[in-house]
Amino acid sequence: MTQKAYLYHAGCAVCLDAERQIAQALDLSRFAVEVVNLGEDRARIAEAEAAGVQSVPALVLGGVPLHINFGAALTDVKGAA
Repeated sequence: MTQKAYLYHAGCAVCLDAERQIAQALDLSRFAVEVVNLGEDRARIAEAEAAGVQSVPALVLGGVPLHINFGAALTDVKGAA
């Protein structure tokens, strides 16, 4: 049985690097990874906030947000036009 994992990012260079390195390194037999680009799918920002994401990129595993590296504060992503 696979556990759902979410990688939230905003499309910046730090975020895209995290997508390539972290999400691809997860064991896909254990984790179903959904990559969510909040820069493109702004409707999911509230979902990321509810999951405890404070900055991107962030990987949420088992309901726990893991902030990988600082690319942008979620408040900045929300304020971006």
